Amino acid sequence: MISEANRTVQRWLFAFCGVVAVLIVFGGYVRLTRSGLSIVEWDPVTGVLPPIGAGAWRRAFAEYQRSPEFIKVNSEMTLGEFQRIFTIEWVHRLVARLAGFSYAVPFFVFVARKRIPRRDLGVYLVMGSLFVFQAIAGWVMVASGLEDRPSVSHFNLTVHLLLAFTLLALALWTALDHRRGPMGGQGRSKWSRASVVAGLFLGVLGVQIAYGGFTAGLKAGHVSDTWPKMFGVLVPGGLFDSLTDLFEAPATIVFIHRWFAFAVAAIAVLVVVACRGREDLGVRRAVRWILLVVCLQIVLGVVTVLSSVQMVVALAHQGTAIALFGLTILLLHRLRSLDAVEGSRGGLR
Repeated sequence: MISEANRTVQRWLFAFCGVVAVLIVFGGYVRLTRSGLSIVEWDPVTGVLPPIGAGAWRRAFAEYQRSPEFIKVNSEMTLGEFQRIFTIEWVHRLVARLAGFSYAVPFFVFVARKRIPRRDLGVYLVMGSLFVFQAIAGWVMVASGLEDRPSVSHFNLTVHLLLAFTLLALALWTALDHRRGPMGGQGRSKWSRASVVAGLFLGVLGVQIAYGGFTAGLKAGHVSDTWPKMFGVLVPGGLFDSLTDLFEAPATIVFIHRWFAFAVAAIAVLVVVACRGREDLGVRRAVRWILLVVCLQIVLGVVTVLSSVQMVVALAHQGTAIALFGLTILLLHRLRSLDAVEGSRGGLR
């Protein structure tokens, strides 16, 4: 039976997972509205307040006018248009700050009240560190678009994104540990076939998410608005002329992102097969949802292409990726918990 202390910490962690998920989607919205480079300074303290008064707005606009994005892309932007994108990015940073407080304040309270034992502090400190690194990575990403180029580095954007997903995974896994208390021996138990396949699926999904980051960073989704063909053919020429094309060429990256989705779907089918003999209701539900969400994700990906990256569809596509990632963590945690139980009984499958 879960203790009241575990239940309280679990609820906090689940809520924090929701906050991280919202931040990821909001980051996508910032990206699609081209708002991310509107604030050209990182002021963790003074930046809490937006410009107040006409003079402050004019100074903020003057700073933006010296940026590559204004000079090369938005040279005809008005002050009113600047205020719109500035406000979007300011809200994004404000929500990120609030998310930090939503983690730090309950953490210190729970530690003070001994609801988080000292022996478990390590994982919480790692989560806090991940949040800080993710924030720093966000500024490094923005800074990469303030010097010579009117856009951020797609590598920095992807690092920023993957750190957020890693934080989400760790928070969710820890919350699930609190459902019945940490599964002692889980880390030492042998991996069943189902767990190995679920772990493989998580890794493949991570690669697809990384290519989603590359696609967003390079605006590669706008390369072609047709599917399944690109430029009138299934496989355009010159996509793989060099190794660097895999990481830097927009057409190559979006081609990989389009078709690697079906590798994700294939591994999802393997997960279904590997878990077929499991009688555990949690495993069976998670597997069914994973298969359903994979199909939905592919459909939304195709519609995103055909709609020329229409904002609502693109954000739904990103939100579904978060749901799929969370379901995979849920399944893997459940399988590893069963591995621990079955290992103690001497019978793994």
